Amino acid sequence: MAPDFLHRDVPAFRKRVFRLGLAANHGVDEAGIREALDGEVNYVFWTPTARRLVAPLRDALARDRERYVVATGPTFGWFAGSIRSRVEAALRLLRTDYLDVLQLYWLGVSSSFGEANVEALVRLREEGKVRAVGVSIHDRPRAARLAEDSILDLLMIRYNAAHPGAEADIFPHLARRSPTVVAYTATSWRKLLRAPRGWTERAATAGECYRFCLSSPHVDVVLCSPADTGQLREDLAAVARGPLDAPEMDFMRRLGRAVHG
Repeated sequence: MAPDFLHRDVPAFRKRVFRLGLAANHGVDEAGIREALDGEVNYVFWTPTARRLVAPLRDALARDRERYVVATGPTFGWFAGSIRSRVEAALRLLRTDYLDVLQLYWLGVSSSFGEANVEALVRLREEGKVRAVGVSIHDRPRAARLAEDSILDLLMIRYNAAHPGAEADIFPHLARRSPTVVAYTATSWRKLLRAPRGWTERAATAGECYRFCLSSPHVDVVLCSPADTGQLREDLAAVARGPLDAPEMDFMRRLGRAVHG
């Protein structure tokens, strides 16, 4: 296993990050979240609806603020005022002086990258209330343009064995500015975990899906959203195995093509 497979030094955060990040949108309870944060997990993607995450995250930040990376943003990022208000509310709720990542969600659908919003992102970064600014985005050509020329420090993109288009459309455009890349939908909304019609082999495990993403040198972090503590432990054990070997990668790509259909 490559010595840095599980960790990545991310200049935008000024921190070393464990590459399996945690979202808490699919059932894992507060005890499971605490177990994750007491262990190696230190990248946390926090949406406003993930209320069970607040108390354990706040306690973790109180213990060691510089260890953790907190990424969040407004549910709808159409206006500069809502962006700033989300930051101010998050800082108060978590009792911290800064957020590591402020991001606009699903750019072009639930948020805008208009001039006023760009100015708001830059100002919050200059004020030190956020360390990095980013977006989540499905539009790969636009993501490629933003990777090459924008104020963004981070791109959160769909990337999995069924949707590997970022390999051709986004990854070649990262070299100029080297924005941080966070992958999500690693299991393709669980489709990779079920055998598609006509498929005669087994389906993938969630761990294999995360390892597929992390096997790319362009991906800094992949998000997992376990249903319970047992799934969290399985995911952590899986990524500890390191990158996919050639037969495993071949299996995932063949399955991905079948799932994509």
